[in-house]
Amino acid sequence: MLFVGQEPASEHVAAALRTESGDPVIARRKMFWADGVPVRIATSFFRTDIGEGTRLDDEGFVLPTLQAAIEDLGHTFSHATETLTARPPTPYEADLLDAAGEWVVQILRVSVSTDDVPIHALETVCAASRHAFPIGQVAGSDQF
Repeated sequence: MLFVGQEPASEHVAAALRTESGDPVIARRKMFWADGVPVRIATSFFRTDIGEGTRLDDEGFVLPTLQAAIEDLGHTFSHATETLTARPPTPYEADLLDAAGEWVVQILRVSVSTDDVPIHALETVCAASRHAFPIGQVAGSDQF
């Protein structure tokens, strides 16, 4: 884990979670490596009115899954929307991904509850030249 805590919502995260830009959101940021190469930064964002003071706001990994923790709070998922953007990296991203001079791909997946509330925004950023997104679902389960 790179970071767990509250931070100001960027413009695109605020729009996704239906908050105001700069409002605090809970961020859970982690780094993924493959064969010693940094390949992905993944950040889960939650509205504070949903996750503040819960295990979504605690340090460390949420077990067994974020999905289970969200459902334990009484939310049921309805659907998700993904937006893919190719862009230059921020200095922080370029440093973490060792991607100076290279573009990144950003995928923002927003999961919405059956009550039409955006519950979870997952932002994944990786160097554009080294990304693959294998997706596996638990049999009989649809997890966002």
